[in-house]
Amino acid sequence: MLNSSCGIDFGTSNSSIAIAKGQTVRLVAAEGSHVTIPSAIFFPPRSSMPSYGRAATELFFAKQEGRYMRSLKRILGSSLIRQGTLINGKAMQFDQIIALFLKNLKDKTGALVQHEIENVVMGRPVHFVDNDPAADHRAQEELKAIAHSIGFKQVAFQFEPIAAAFAHEANIKGEKLAIVVDLGGGTSDFTIIRLSNKYIHKKDRSSDILANTGIRVGGNDFDKNLSLAAIMPELGYKSTYGEKNLQVPLKLYHDLSEWSKINFLYTPKVVSQIRQLLHQSHDKRRLSRLLRVLEAETGHTLLASVEETKIALTGQQAHTASFDFMEDNLLMTITRAQFEEAIHHEAGRISNAAAQCLQLAGVTQRAIELVILTGGSTEVPLIQAVFKKLFPNAALTDENKLSSVGLGLAYDSQKKFG
Repeated sequence: MLNSSCGIDFGTSNSSIAIAKGQTVRLVAAEGSHVTIPSAIFFPPRSSMPSYGRAATELFFAKQEGRYMRSLKRILGSSLIRQGTLINGKAMQFDQIIALFLKNLKDKTGALVQHEIENVVMGRPVHFVDNDPAADHRAQEELKAIAHSIGFKQVAFQFEPIAAAFAHEANIKGEKLAIVVDLGGGTSDFTIIRLSNKYIHKKDRSSDILANTGIRVGGNDFDKNLSLAAIMPELGYKSTYGEKNLQVPLKLYHDLSEWSKINFLYTPKVVSQIRQLLHQSHDKRRLSRLLRVLEAETGHTLLASVEETKIALTGQQAHTASFDFMEDNLLMTITRAQFEEAIHHEAGRISNAAAQCLQLAGVTQRAIELVILTGGSTEVPLIQAVFKKLFPNAALTDENKLSSVGLGLAYDSQKKFG
């Protein structure tokens, strides 16, 4: 029997899994015929069998009763992972929830190889947590423990941008100096690496990897900034109340604009707080929309509309979104210019992190021959413009941008585990 191993890209927004069997590396259908699966989970009431990915999202938006969660990767390394949450009235730790999602991915490999795969290379961002080495180490150890808990015996890690480079390498003739730009839902990571199809079976690539950098900025931050800039003012963001003209607490809106924190707002204490503020509000109409969202627990629906707007603005100059779930006939038209203004600071941080990678590698911008774009956020026109300007001499490729990391992790598992 040929040795088998796999690579798992557990992403903030999307995930994938690929297997290496002998000399063959291939992506596994993660959900139906799709090789990627949204990193989402839905717990129906009175059932121990959750749904995952697109199926989970469809159940939630069909207004089925239950608990919907996504962007769980961002909890790794934070204090939230030890707090846990209530699922159908019972306490469940977040590492257990992540384990359920990853086991669903692992189980998809069984039908292909006819035996359980015990060796895995897990993808990881360059930094799970910015400027906190202890939290970064803790996040990897938490993910490693989760992988062991679902049946993996040997667990290795690889930086996600390096994995993306490995996935593209088979098609590179000669040698090229490349920068991998991996912009996911939660992080932006960069690697400068020498690539060649002659290097595919090299076990030690340390001399080819010139530098890595990463920051905790990604597509979810684009969603959050667009929400705060264009949507939340229509729910009373930065409005005032009372005789002293105090500002409505901003943290409520920031949490409502972040996928991993929405569920924590659905408490009697928070709802009661907004009801009290509404009596003294100077903008009752808009603040009442916030109250309706919290009472009806439609925060995910709201943020999904923001995400849909972000995606639409990739190809359009303006988009009109419906928010009739919080007020009849409520429409908002948002322009690409508004979106680009909202993410201008983050785009600058991403550009600076790429420039830092060049500096660490000791190479110039013009020395880069290939820019490998991976991750959904690389589709944003402003981001594309940033990298075209940074690397004027380089060819850009974005082939398999949502699944290249998983494929590259499986190539790496082939080297590590044989």
